Amino acid sequence: MKKILLLLFSAILIFTMTACGAESAKTEGKISVVTTIFPVYDWIRNVAAGVDEVEATMLIDSGVDLHSFQPTTKDILKITSSDIFVYIGGESDKWVDDVLKESANKNIIAINLLDKLGDNKREEELKEGMQGEEEEDEGEEEAEYDEHIWLSIKNAQILCTAICDGLCEADKDNENAYKANLEVYLGKLDALDKEYEAAVSSGSKKTLLFGDRFPFRYLTEDYNLDYFAAFIGCSAESEASFKTIKFLADKVDELKLYYIIKIEGSDGKLANTIKENTKDKNAEILTLNSMQSITANEVDGGDTYLKICEDNLEVLKEALK
Repeated sequence: MKKILLLLFSAILIFTMTACGAESAKTEGKISVVTTIFPVYDWIRNVAAGVDEVEATMLIDSGVDLHSFQPTTKDILKITSSDIFVYIGGESDKWVDDVLKESANKNIIAINLLDKLGDNKREEELKEGMQGEEEEDEGEEEAEYDEHIWLSIKNAQILCTAICDGLCEADKDNENAYKANLEVYLGKLDALDKEYEAAVSSGSKKTLLFGDRFPFRYLTEDYNLDYFAAFIGCSAESEASFKTIKFLADKVDELKLYYIIKIEGSDGKLANTIKENTKDKNAEILTLNSMQSITANEVDGGDTYLKICEDNLEVLKEALK
């Protein structure tokens, strides 16, 4: 049903744009690069640093996360008048197919980041103890991939390279600048990746436990960490069953974990309920930032992909003590 509603929604918006004869949202003389979420927007800013011709736009900037986002007519106009559109390409982006198909602008360089990952992308995983969601019977289900690809620093290096390729294709005059910026940024990502590897290597624990959704699968796979969680990363659920709570509380006791993790924006009620069902009831609650709902104000305040990854690293060090 969600897929059908998204398709109808985007079709209505495209029709409205066409009927109203909407004008281009692109600034004359600029290379317009549009993306949905913050991490990709920040990668674009770094690869295009110092190139005045590039105008980057982040569509999701009000605190709504990728899974809840529904594009407005204005958003679709920005996409269809852009030179480059960069998107994740998972279940939450199903509406993009219709927008690109119906767009009169056939010169858009559309970069589907999940496609760019190739064999590095992972299907969603329902792990032991995790509470599943009821699915409507819509016939044979297609594979659903974990969309949180930006939470892997190793993935980020692949995806920034794909963004650089797109910029070079659209703007050959500044190709050398894009490639030089990419080289610098890849160096920073590689250095941070090594810091993560060192932190995991020196930690006494090798398991993370989330009293929340779990969008960090790519990160745990990068560093060979195990995990337990209440829900998959894309879950709309927030109320866990007693069975789920008891399973996770028992895991805290069994593994002698000192920390329970939640993600940003969570009220922490579930994490605290798990804590209260452990034997000692003394686990601390930590927060990891999945970067799914960064606002324009936070970007203006200085948040960057690297900064948030560095903040998450400090949390990870605590969780693995």
